[in-house]
Amino acid sequence: MTAEEISQANESLREQSPLEVIEWAIGRAEGRAIVSTNFRPYEAVILHLATQVQPDIRVLWVDHGYNREATYRHAEELKAKLGLNIQAFVPKLTAAHYDAAHGGMPEPTEENEEAIKAFSTVMKLEPFQRGMRELAPTVWLTALRKVQNPNRAELDIVSPDNNFNSLKVSPVFHWSDEQMEAYLAEHDLPNEWDYFDPAKADEKRECGLHAAWGGKAVEAK
Repeated sequence: MTAEEISQANESLREQSPLEVIEWAIGRAEGRAIVSTNFRPYEAVILHLATQVQPDIRVLWVDHGYNREATYRHAEELKAKLGLNIQAFVPKLTAAHYDAAHGGMPEPTEENEEAIKAFSTVMKLEPFQRGMRELAPTVWLTALRKVQNPNRAELDIVSPDNNFNSLKVSPVFHWSDEQMEAYLAEHDLPNEWDYFDPAKADEKRECGLHAAWGGKAVEAK
């Protein structure tokens, strides 16, 4: 899509429900849509929405090995409840191997920014990019929301992703936490609050999946 076409699509889709956005996106995916997840809070919303439109949609999950027990239980619960077609990708190093070789996860401080990016490159970005190459989606559904992160406020429902040559579609981009909570309650979906992202630690930091530096970091390896 051209920049003008994307702008027009965003203007039109803002008036549509997330389900209608997904119907639009999958309708143009030529059978090559995916939805990515990390099973963080509210991820059940995008997974439920996506599987309502395409029950067998491929679900890309990078299991970096540092998830807490509650997150793995949540993943198993949603897999069973929604019949998720999970395509899991793991780093080339196990968490134990990384800890032994690099002294564990870097502390999430500004002084450690480069170390955090290096960690993210090995444990999240490389397996994610490998997954994107193997699955080769034309449309990538995400749970990105404007309220999550100041860096994401400049995005929109539809945006081109130059790292993966895919059309990134974020159906709940304009939804608030209250709207997400209401959807979970309406559809009797579980949530998970014990989630921890070792490559971010807080919502204001980007792990690289949705940032330009992410693709370059992996290419440089």
